Amino acid sequence: MRNRNIDKILLSVEKPARYIGNEYNAVHKNLASVEVRFAFAFPDVYDIGMSHLGIRILYDILNKRDDTFCERVFAPWVDMEQQMRRHEIPLFALESGDNIADFDMLGFTLQYEMSYTNVLNMLDLAGIPIWSKERTNRHPFVLAGGPCAYNPEPLADIIDFFLIGDGEEAINEIVDCYKTWKYSGDTDRQNFLKHVASIEGVYVPSLYEVSYNDDGTINAITPKIDSLPHIIRKRVVTNLSSAAYPERPIVPYIDIVHDRAVLEIFRGCTRGCRFCQAGMVYRPIRERSADRLVELADKLVRATGYSEMSLSSLSTGDYSQLEQLVKILLEKFQEEKVALSLPSLRLDSIDKSLLERIQSVKKTGLTFAPEAATQRLRDVINKGITDDDILRTVEYAFQQGWQSVKLYFMIGLPTETDDDLYGIAEMARRILDVYYSIPKDQRGRHIDITVSTSSFVPKPFTPFQWDPQDKIDRLSYKQHLLQQQLRMKHVTYHWSDNRLSFMEAVFARGDRRLGRVLAAALANGCRFDAWTDYFNYDGWLKAFEQCSINPEFYAGRVRSYDEVLPWDHINAGVSKDFLIRERERALKGKTTFDCRRACIKCGIERWEGVCDNANAGTL
Repeated sequence: MRNRNIDKILLSVEKPARYIGNEYNAVHKNLASVEVRFAFAFPDVYDIGMSHLGIRILYDILNKRDDTFCERVFAPWVDMEQQMRRHEIPLFALESGDNIADFDMLGFTLQYEMSYTNVLNMLDLAGIPIWSKERTNRHPFVLAGGPCAYNPEPLADIIDFFLIGDGEEAINEIVDCYKTWKYSGDTDRQNFLKHVASIEGVYVPSLYEVSYNDDGTINAITPKIDSLPHIIRKRVVTNLSSAAYPERPIVPYIDIVHDRAVLEIFRGCTRGCRFCQAGMVYRPIRERSADRLVELADKLVRATGYSEMSLSSLSTGDYSQLEQLVKILLEKFQEEKVALSLPSLRLDSIDKSLLERIQSVKKTGLTFAPEAATQRLRDVINKGITDDDILRTVEYAFQQGWQSVKLYFMIGLPTETDDDLYGIAEMARRILDVYYSIPKDQRGRHIDITVSTSSFVPKPFTPFQWDPQDKIDRLSYKQHLLQQQLRMKHVTYHWSDNRLSFMEAVFARGDRRLGRVLAAALANGCRFDAWTDYFNYDGWLKAFEQCSINPEFYAGRVRSYDEVLPWDHINAGVSKDFLIRERERALKGKTTFDCRRACIKCGIERWEGVCDNANAGTL
């Protein structure tokens, strides 16, 4: 039964609709008729979490089971947390209002490292022990998945078990395993963890032992039980067209970050950008058929009433049937005036006809990510685009009336020089020149160019996983240089907080010793660390000092190829030999051929793709 005290405090907090539930298409079940209660947790505010496609997919899958009720829980904003602690209201699920400590399972999605303190804070708010070893049968099993789970070690002492890879199929196997254990009469939590560890893609940290060398590096990560795998393979959903997809997603009462219908058109990417973790770990590429997407699009519009639909993927322009799909969708929803949004467009995958089609309903603005402004550095990161690609595309856009272009770059990339930074400003000038070269009667009335830079963070399972991050002062110098160079009319410059990027790098490449730091940081008031206004850098530095751990050991150190990395016991589908070869090619400024819709057999394990050539993808 919903805690009545919740309703009493809602009028005193910002955006109370974050906490009331009962949104359109939300699922409600009779608790007496279900056997498993599952809380799906997003460790950030509702506005962010409800924009996440993964929560919609797994919520739909679990609630289609008659025996399971999946509810949602998000990190309460700081004002709500204060009220909850003052009135002793535990963290509750939106659908029922019940304390999530009373559920069978609590599943977190880990989308970014700087949400980790929110994970701990949510456990604490619910009255669930932070450390997995302290939980008893009175507590739910805590699991986690998502991209950050590919290096699960910083949370190894906190999360009971991780799911590595795609969750559509594995989540049902996990629930079935839990039901078998629950009704067997077994009361030993460890026995369930041993059973669930046999499911492909599941990693139980407490069943693995980590030993260290004298210099602080890892000596070995080994299972404590002989029957457990030494390497945990990720789960892969091979047929995306037949995979589950929500047809009646929840429609929030308030605006969320991505407040539109979402069509995931394909998963994976074979472009091979060397800094991009998602492009590596989500391989191989798997497409949904155009027929299935049109069917889903119709159901989504009818079930939600949205007037905008996003075609989602890591590189939407690479979808093999994109032009056909866009044409069909625009014609189908012409009367409803449903606009199409195409995020993640690559500059070399856009032609004039596509721009003409997507602007026919609504010009939503164009966003591109060249990542680097010089051809030399783009070759290093294997971006695979040229200046001509960039200038040709923006010229098409300006001729079609677009007036807003956003460009995303990365600073601090391996081998970067000041000339590469000057190239960013030069690229902005050349784009302005293209705009002014078009006759006034053939272009929009004004032009806005936004240049944004993020700081390079070395990520696991990328060719740059061995490389250090630039020092904070060095990154600050680069940002200052760009501030000076980008002082031009119609150009706006945004940059990231280098201290935040530093912390992200620490936990991206961290090991399980960092769990103590997370607990200390939470005690120091750190939460909502991804939000600039709440990022408590001093609290983090104090936490590292309290735990006698040097964060530079994780972020600022070059790692050798023979060092045991904290994630070496995880198989993300790309081999270490492939990543080493790609890094060596990067340091020589050599690009790698993009196999696009074929698999890169030399980099992907266990995937039977189109090509059988072990050297495919290498020039």
